[in-house]
Amino acid sequence: MSQEAVPEQAVHKTPVPEQPGAPKGLLQQMEELMAALNADLSQLDADLQQSPGTSRPTAEDV
Repeated sequence: MSQEAVPEQAVHKTPVPEQPGAPKGLLQQMEELMAALNADLSQLDADLQQSPGTSRPTAEDV
């Protein structure tokens, strides 16, 4: 059996510069979703800490 050499270009893909309207990669989509989720959770936390008279159940209440 012979081993064929694989060209470097086939092994290492060059990142394609993003163009307007080009589909986003999965990693970028996940990063954007995580950033949005983090912002939503931060806002929810701030809202819960500011709401007067409401207390969250503790482990003893459950």
